[in-house]
Amino acid sequence: MNHLRLPSTAEYQSLLLGNIPMIDVRAPIEFITGGLPFATNLPFIVDDERQEIGICFKEKGQEAALALGHKRVNGIVKNQRVEAWQLFLVEHPNAVLYCARGGLRSQLSQQWLADVGITCPRIEGGYKSLRAFMQQSLVHCCETQNFVLLSGMTGTGKTDIIKSLDISIDLEGAANHKGSSFGRPLGEQPAQIDFENQIILDLMQVQHKYPERSIIIEDESRNIGGRHLPQPLTVAMAESPMVVIDLPFEERIDKLWQEYVIERYQQTMAYHQESGEQIFADYLIDSLLRVKKRLGGERTKEILALMEGAIKSQHQDQFASHRAWLGAITADYYDPMYLYQLDKRKHRIAFRGNHQEVIQWLHEKQ
Repeated sequence: MNHLRLPSTAEYQSLLLGNIPMIDVRAPIEFITGGLPFATNLPFIVDDERQEIGICFKEKGQEAALALGHKRVNGIVKNQRVEAWQLFLVEHPNAVLYCARGGLRSQLSQQWLADVGITCPRIEGGYKSLRAFMQQSLVHCCETQNFVLLSGMTGTGKTDIIKSLDISIDLEGAANHKGSSFGRPLGEQPAQIDFENQIILDLMQVQHKYPERSIIIEDESRNIGGRHLPQPLTVAMAESPMVVIDLPFEERIDKLWQEYVIERYQQTMAYHQESGEQIFADYLIDSLLRVKKRLGGERTKEILALMEGAIKSQHQDQFASHRAWLGAITADYYDPMYLYQLDKRKHRIAFRGNHQEVIQWLHEKQ
């Protein structure tokens, strides 16, 4: 086998900015711990084969491991894997492939494809080199790019503005979490590395398209649910100016009611039709109990009583009674916590106003 005849590429930036489709031939256990959003896992060897070959390598060396690999991935199994790559390449003829380090797995995958008349470039250095390049890009971006934090109390619609701007990064979207106790997703959060990769890719895209403009990021703590922001970004955000959205209390409660109650109930019922009512109720109560320590036991009991009453009557009053506990927890928990944090950073506030004023200021400053 002559690997020199098979094409390879180290144009990492072009691949990543171009969202080039990729075949990730690593084992599923490797892919699930971190991959790329435009990569599809079509493994060269699956998890149990990888484990068995790895043990053989440690005990008997590379030659024995290669022999075992050829024995395990042969005949029908080999043909099935090549066919999966072929089908992907028919749909994505510009795709490239990679393994962990650009070694034997990706080289053999290339060769097997070449044996059936298909040429597919492999990424030099594999996923490890791609990941290293992305981390370097993150550091460079955070050191050279200006950022503006979009801040505001809970319910001011920060995410709505973030999503409406071309020069913004949606951190909560990348984390699949709305950044509060009541913002937990119905589905799982992405793996930590997947979360980081998505943020880096988004930053690369914005910086490439608008190199002279500030990137707008929602004012978040280091942790969004169970995921944490990359350290270089945390440092950059801690030094960035802030824009604060001001919105009347009742308008904020309206928005939270729509998001935390109405939309969440509809999503829950769509996911869990038979048990949706109980799951929705459990979600609300569990979310409240998560902040019990900060609220205090007595106040938590009072708000819990409001919540349980709202759950019982929600179909009679079209969920209107949920506004009572939302107002209470916002006034007693979210607002005091936000104001305390904002006071420590008030010297960084560059502008504050309502939605339209903030959007206009952001456009003018760009």
